[in-house]
Amino acid sequence: MDFLPSIATLLAFSAAGLLLALTPGPDMTLSISRALGQGRKPAMYVVVGTTLGVVCHTLLVAFGISALITASPTAFFILKTGGAAYLLWLAIQAIRFGSSLSVQKVDRAESTALANISVGFWVNILNPKVIIFFMTFLPQFVTAGDPHVTGKLIFLGIYFIIICMPVNIAAVLAADKLANWLQANPKVLRGMDYTFAGVFSVFAAKIFLTQAR
Repeated sequence: MDFLPSIATLLAFSAAGLLLALTPGPDMTLSISRALGQGRKPAMYVVVGTTLGVVCHTLLVAFGISALITASPTAFFILKTGGAAYLLWLAIQAIRFGSSLSVQKVDRAESTALANISVGFWVNILNPKVIIFFMTFLPQFVTAGDPHVTGKLIFLGIYFIIICMPVNIAAVLAADKLANWLQANPKVLRGMDYTFAGVFSVFAAKIFLTQAR
């Protein structure tokens, strides 16, 4: 069980992951839109696709970061510092621009399961924000001297999926009410923005202070 992170790390990651899952993004917008336009089943296939995209990002980060640590601990240190700066930038952006959830009810159309999975997959794979986020977020929870870094990163990525899946499924099942309610209650979204900003500011500060010692 060497791949398991410490309890403190797991709790911190759980809080951050759950907050991220609850914050509307391209994947949630796509799945809700598909649920409204085609029904719950096609939307569930979209969720499968976005999940597969997360799996790919997890593996790329896990093996890439592991190779980086082996090749240059200094480069890993720079990556973590840059990652902390990026998390702080995300916090600022959340306050400045906020979350957005814009979905439209469209006429029901037929599409295959594979097509919906493919759409969800490519939305996450080609989203530069998702790529940068995984490259900077996951490394904050491992250290350069950890010999089990690859296993821990893979575990955290899979654990992130476990956290997000119930939220995504709930969003699909309650698509109509959820979309209308969020759009009618912008204060809720702003509350998410400030919570998101607070949590990631704390992570950024923690990384900067730790590296300054």
